[in-house]
Amino acid sequence: MSRLRVAVIAPPWLALPIKGYGGIELVLDGLIHGLKKLDVEVVVFANGEHKTRGIKTYSLYDTEQFKEIHRPVYETLPIIAAHLQFALNKIKEDGKFDVIHDHNGYLGPQLLAWASADPDIPPIVHTHHGPPFSTKEMLSQGLPDNNPFWEQLARHMGRCYIIGISDALMRSAPKALHPHILPSVYNAIDVSHFPFVEKKKDYFMTLARFSRDKGQHLAVKLAAKTKSRLRMAGTVAGIESSRKLLFELANPMSHYRNMAEFRYYSDHILSYTLRYPKITFSGNLKGQRKTKFISEARALLFPIDWEEPFGMAVIEALACGTPVIAMNRGAMPEIIQHGVNGFLANSEQEFLEYMGRLDEIDPAACRQSVIDKFSEDVMAQSYLDRYMQAIKLSKDVSVSRTKKAAKKTKK
Repeated sequence: MSRLRVAVIAPPWLALPIKGYGGIELVLDGLIHGLKKLDVEVVVFANGEHKTRGIKTYSLYDTEQFKEIHRPVYETLPIIAAHLQFALNKIKEDGKFDVIHDHNGYLGPQLLAWASADPDIPPIVHTHHGPPFSTKEMLSQGLPDNNPFWEQLARHMGRCYIIGISDALMRSAPKALHPHILPSVYNAIDVSHFPFVEKKKDYFMTLARFSRDKGQHLAVKLAAKTKSRLRMAGTVAGIESSRKLLFELANPMSHYRNMAEFRYYSDHILSYTLRYPKITFSGNLKGQRKTKFISEARALLFPIDWEEPFGMAVIEALACGTPVIAMNRGAMPEIIQHGVNGFLANSEQEFLEYMGRLDEIDPAACRQSVIDKFSEDVMAQSYLDRYMQAIKLSKDVSVSRTKKAAKKTKK
């Protein structure tokens, strides 16, 4: 039997392998290496700023397009549309792929679902990384309703199938989409890249882009209340260094003031960093600086203010033996075993209480939980299983189409 050949379509924004902060890109790094170990041939479609050694990569754009991501949609849409069309053209010209695995939100499944009607296009799986399907709570906050998109897409999915990154994410999917949903596959990491440290230093940490959804405003509030040291890592509206951030905060004419994430930091975080020397912004950490930061912390504080679809920072921390205290929302109950590798809080008061109970958590149990459920080997095998499932379902769809065509011809 010949090797399975998979076309992985990454987003065009950040390059693979990822340097520093990245969500989808970190997952893709692990998936590509995991599939390679399973003797799957992987071909990647991504920007070409840097490339994964030993993996064939096709690129329409030579550089990362992240600098354009905050522009209005009518300016960014042509970038992602061109990237996807380029990938489809190459895949069709090649003609020898067994399956396509897409990671581009909304436009990816829309374009690929219609493309699946072409017999020269292989079966397609799309990983839905988020955002969550619209709920009444989201709509009450003034967010646009995304459910009509999925409901319309479900009418002509063809040989395109959706995989969620958690059961929590897919639980509220429109019913019309259910026939094309495959079992969830959890995000994962290469555990060997994260050092296990049993004895921790005396600081809490946050690790995420700054946004109200991520809840750093609660982390700084509780750190100030308990007089704890809190080190916060991540990006602020794409800003990666503390020096650059301070410069833009001091500039009343900064164009960053038009960005919600920058205003969030300015309005809800800055005052704490100015008043409490123990609360600091560490910037966007990379490489060994990042793993040292994670592995030596007492705990990762993850006070999310939304239905988080997954949370890469959570499994990175756990892999280092660092427990996690999180709000009991989204996918957190699927990752955190309450009282074993961290705590799930249902209120601000509970969150505060658990910050004082970290001695109950065994760092070794934290790391083991990642090995068992969130290692790249586990993820790669799960996706390989989904590929085979999609290939089988695709054959059934093709047979059904052939029978319908034959009936029409007889008429």
